[in-house]
Amino acid sequence: MEDADLADLGFAPEGDKPTAYMQRTRDWYLALGYGNPYCWAHYVDVPFTPLRKPLAESTATLVTTAAPYQPDKGNQGPGAAYNAAAKFYEVYSGETAVDHDVRISHVGIDRKHTSMEDSGSWFPLPAMRAAASKGRLGRLAARFHGAPTNRSQRHTLDVDCPEILRRCQEDGVDVALLVPNCPICHQTLSLVARYLEAHGIATVVMACAKDIVEHVGVPRALFSDFPLGNGAGKPHDKTSQADTLELALRVLETAPAPRTTVQSPQRWSDDWQWKLDFSNIERISAQEVARLRAESDNAKAIAKAIREKTPATKGQAA
Repeated sequence: MEDADLADLGFAPEGDKPTAYMQRTRDWYLALGYGNPYCWAHYVDVPFTPLRKPLAESTATLVTTAAPYQPDKGNQGPGAAYNAAAKFYEVYSGETAVDHDVRISHVGIDRKHTSMEDSGSWFPLPAMRAAASKGRLGRLAARFHGAPTNRSQRHTLDVDCPEILRRCQEDGVDVALLVPNCPICHQTLSLVARYLEAHGIATVVMACAKDIVEHVGVPRALFSDFPLGNGAGKPHDKTSQADTLELALRVLETAPAPRTTVQSPQRWSDDWQWKLDFSNIERISAQEVARLRAESDNAKAIAKAIREKTPATKGQAA
């Protein structure tokens, strides 16, 4: 049936469905000439920690994959190209009582369909402070935490997850909201969520890549069908961001079992075809493939140089 026929029946177009980021990413890197397809983390069993007290009495934290702005590391602002120099490879923390300039130029987000202008769409700390001031959350923990988007799953599990847990336990955290950005970010924070849940901290992942978080296996996920980089709501739309946070909190409260995914009712736009663009090898020319391969090799070299200066990550695969 044609889309017009489907519309007559009230159906959505066939292509208006969550993007298959895992397959899209696999096809993309194979086309660029990398012959060893990435193996995504995948679990059958999923840990689950029910809320032990109402959210209004709970201590909450935020875990992000956004990076602190580094003025000496090139363009990291709105519209910036992928910037490997701005990556970080160790867990960092920041005070929740103040604002922070954290950016996402170092990850593979959807640069065509989002502006990277409003950090509220990927870093909901101000919205969480507002929720705490209204009594929706008991209080914010003293610190939020940044999780490195290491491609090494072993390093994430053996080094980063225990460190984030240690800091959460120091701050008396009961619940954690995790906001990933790129495809690998979604895997990283899915692993962190699983680790925190296994150690008694309830979590919800605020995701834009539904296939990845469900493939890894997370306790709770709020899926917003938005371009990557907007897990906390639409940019420059405080209502969207507040509603997205509230829905994530409701998922924390009401999830009956692990692998609970709730889809936000918000739509990015009336035109669904933005979903066809991200890392879609069918939409670029052979000349562009060659340019992108060279660009990717250069980014990997930059990242390797930074990683080798970080003792904890020496020898880790790019």
